[in-house]
Amino acid sequence: MRLDKFLKVSRILKRRTVANEACTNGRVMVNGRTAKPSVQLKNGDVVEIAFGTGALKFEVLELLETTKKVDADKMYRILD
Repeated sequence: MRLDKFLKVSRILKRRTVANEACTNGRVMVNGRTAKPSVQLKNGDVVEIAFGTGALKFEVLELLETTKKVDADKMYRILD
């Protein structure tokens, strides 16, 4: 699954265009490397997103094409 789609489906970022812009601007890293929106994610990948004052780091647990809001948090696990 594409990185920008995962960020939207998992509800980490609200819109796919926002996810796409974050990737394009170099704010998203996958397994320690700057990632483009088209990077294909797999289970076990570690993703880090840099926000204004902090960062969110999480591990991909499951790739689902669609999900309900209550199940979205089962797609990833937040790391320290």
